[in-house]
Amino acid sequence: MSSAQPRAQGRDDVLPYELPGGYRVRIVTEGDADELAAVVDANRAYLAEWLPWAGQSGFETIEDFLRRAHAQVDANNGFQAAIVDQDGAIVGFIGFHGIDWVNRATSLGYWLAEDRQGRGTMTAAVRALTSHAFRVWTLNRVEIRVAVENGRSAAIPERLGFRKEGVLRQAERHGASFKDLVVYSMIADEWT
Repeated sequence: MSSAQPRAQGRDDVLPYELPGGYRVRIVTEGDADELAAVVDANRAYLAEWLPWAGQSGFETIEDFLRRAHAQVDANNGFQAAIVDQDGAIVGFIGFHGIDWVNRATSLGYWLAEDRQGRGTMTAAVRALTSHAFRVWTLNRVEIRVAVENGRSAAIPERLGFRKEGVLRQAERHGASFKDLVVYSMIADEWT
């Protein structure tokens, strides 16, 4: 790790981000597997429309994902986080796909249980992690990709002032078909 590459804070040194309504963002642990699997199962039909992994995600896949999330932190490559309600129950997920330290860039992915949407929770979570990328890691670019038809998800980067850069045609496979993705970006100098 060079001096130009700050340590991407991990499990023990990222404090939870508090969100409106008593929600918060916290780093996931391998112990979250059962609860995360239950939330995915309860929202599978909704999530599978937009997230390719949700259509086939079983418990073993979630356990493997959480092991990879643990390794991601150890590799100084970002982190994955649960969005939890005031009782500590997992209601969604947000995370960095990885960090390109050379180009000082990252991308975010997120989802929220269908019955928890429309409260500003995900907008606040995306704001918190975007701020983290710029202020803690001093990155220059955060990108979000959203399926063209997913208006609720696209509203989040639009609400936060991300710039729409264009459309990647047939960029994500969903079973036997492909979805076009809108690319949104925010640059550090533009973030307030």
